Amino acid sequence: MSDETPAPDDPDFSDGIALSKVTDGMMLSGHVRGEPAILIRRGDRLFAIGATCTHYGAPLRDGLLVNETVRCPWHHACFSLHTGEPLRAPALDPVSRWRVEELGGVVFVREKLKRAPRASVTVNAPASVVIIGGGAAGNAAAETLRREGYSGPVTILSADKFLPCDRPNLSKGYLAGVAAEESVLLRSHEFYRANAIEVRLNALVISIDTDTRSVELSDHSVHNYGALLLATGAEPVRLNIPGSELPHVHYLRTLADARTLVARAQTARRAVVIGAGFVGLEVAASLRARDIAVDIVAPGAIPMERILGPRLGTYIREMHEKQGVTFHLGATATAIDQRGVTLDSGERIETDLVVIGIGVRPATILAEYTEAYNRVSALVVQPPTDLLSRAGTLPWYGQEYALDDFIVYAFYGHKREHCAQIAVFRDH
Repeated sequence: MSDETPAPDDPDFSDGIALSKVTDGMMLSGHVRGEPAILIRRGDRLFAIGATCTHYGAPLRDGLLVNETVRCPWHHACFSLHTGEPLRAPALDPVSRWRVEELGGVVFVREKLKRAPRASVTVNAPASVVIIGGGAAGNAAAETLRREGYSGPVTILSADKFLPCDRPNLSKGYLAGVAAEESVLLRSHEFYRANAIEVRLNALVISIDTDTRSVELSDHSVHNYGALLLATGAEPVRLNIPGSELPHVHYLRTLADARTLVARAQTARRAVVIGAGFVGLEVAASLRARDIAVDIVAPGAIPMERILGPRLGTYIREMHEKQGVTFHLGATATAIDQRGVTLDSGERIETDLVVIGIGVRPATILAEYTEAYNRVSALVVQPPTDLLSRAGTLPWYGQEYALDDFIVYAFYGHKREHCAQIAVFRDH
């Protein structure tokens, strides 16, 4: 995370700055009465917004200007220069913005602007919205509905035990023991209450009835909907070898998984991580931060080579090796027992903790067992950066993506771990 503060020589934009110093298409760093800001010129338009991304605090001045938006350099969140609102994941909160005035060739940044209230949407809006999935996509959809003015009931049905969380941080700061549990939650209970978003936890949906417009949970309770959004995300790929179901073998997807793994790490001395993707490498680094000996087993010759190429993959391997991680590359695990992991070469690695991170697959089974799924005439595939905007701009706001009464959006990110499936059932 970044703790952005103005540099001593950064200008105070409230004192004024020559227009000639504000180059078109560039971002000028400064502050407004001590609050870090960037001043941007796009043609004859001038904008002043907060200098840091509201996701993890990255300096937006190092980001990318695209038309009248700015993209975060770290995780590619996107903000409107006009409103400061987040337009793309993973940011949820807007950046600050100020009124800008140009007088006689001098640019002055004036008062901070408040968020303009949205008018309540009633035309063609569904009577209620039920969202299946308590991950980042489901949470973003619920928030965007409120931000865009939808005032009807919004319910998130989450199979998870805890509120929607920032999943990538589970394998980083939280597992390493440097981030509190509260910091990985996307929003608090108070936030959902204040925005009239009902979050039902431990709510596993087992069936969808599009004729009665209802869903059934595993406890056999039934919830009716006006519109239904599936944001079921992805689930870990399971390793099917002898011993893979033993109690010291773990996957990391939910906060409950992370809690269990943290508890196990308190007493573990050696760990084997199966998989050298993002999750596997992050878990290895976090366990090393807890002074646990770590061996990584992966079939590839170079970690992350397919995504990052051989040079960066080799650099990452060497970086982990300097921290004490041992790699077993070009190898696969064939069996796990209480005391170790056996590889296809016959080598045995002693361990008392195993973490499996061999990828994820979209969780589509609920949709696939829904009768309407078979009537879909097309599959709309969007870039991963469209996740927030498509989740927020649901079909009743714009019919261009409507396919009969059922819609499927598939999002596949540049990382295998980052994929989500969204399906929308509309009012007839």
